[in-house]
Amino acid sequence: MPRGRAGATVRLGIAYIGHLIRHGVFRTHLVEAGTVAELYAPDHLTALTANERERLPQLSRCVNCGLCALAAGRVAGFRPGDLPIGYLRDYSLLPGTVLPASAREALAAAAATCPTGVDLPGVATMVVRLSPP
Repeated sequence: MPRGRAGATVRLGIAYIGHLIRHGVFRTHLVEAGTVAELYAPDHLTALTANERERLPQLSRCVNCGLCALAAGRVAGFRPGDLPIGYLRDYSLLPGTVLPASAREALAAAAATCPTGVDLPGVATMVVRLSPP
């Protein structure tokens, strides 16, 4: 075994691999979907639907430019620009989880000004569905 710094690095690497083996880091744990849903249910975290997962890249294009907020102002107590990143937050902290019809019209008008084409009414639908009751 080499001496000095190289030897210390080799010994450290061997010790680290032994640590990983002893603590089962290399073991794979298969978890069923029902178990995951039960685990996150108390926090009101639900899985995205297939349609939401498919639309997620489009919904994530928001650059927070604020044009939608200029076009619509506040909608049901929140800025439209807060919606595109709303699904990343604690849903219980989101204001206005119930959107009246007038809010959906305002969101459609705000979405028309979006330079990246974020579907604000679609995001609002997803956030409302994911919000806790």
